[in-house]
Amino acid sequence: MSITVYTKPNCGQCDATKRRLDKNVLDYRTIDITQDDAARHFVTCELGYLQAPVVVVDGGEHWSGFRIDALDKLAAA
Repeated sequence: MSITVYTKPNCGQCDATKRRLDKNVLDYRTIDITQDDAARHFVTCELGYLQAPVVVVDGGEHWSGFRIDALDKLAAA
């Protein structure tokens, strides 16, 4: 399973999401949307999110914000 977390600096929800992924021992990569214009365009224009973090899982599942339910579902899969 491939997990990408689109983040920004000084983002409490981003940090909480990464901590939950670490707690559940899930591998993921992070992309800072303040440093990557293509990633920012993908998150805002293609996915339509205006809030970080945005979590994208292979297979097309994605969401915005700190979602314990969704993160724990990934861990159970």
